[in-house]
Amino acid sequence: MSTIERISITLPAEMAASLRRTVEGGQYASTSEIIREALREWTRKRDDELRDLEALREAVRKGDESGPSIPADEVFAELRRMIANRRAAPG
Repeated sequence: MSTIERISITLPAEMAASLRRTVEGGQYASTSEIIREALREWTRKRDDELRDLEALREAVRKGDESGPSIPADEVFAELRRMIANRRAAPG
């Protein structure tokens, strides 16, 4: 069974009023329920972002370990030559 801890937060009046209206409208049982849902969503988003960041770091590491790089201007120049050769070829 999880332990419950009471935390006090400060919100702008407009945000607090929105929470109260939502509870009064019956969409949630309490403002705490709304905050818990918001925190669960924030946690999921943060976890997704951390996974994405780790995947990006891994891709960069693999790229660094794959050998020397080729400057972009050389790559594009070669692609332009290939395209020009294909356009010039009969056919």
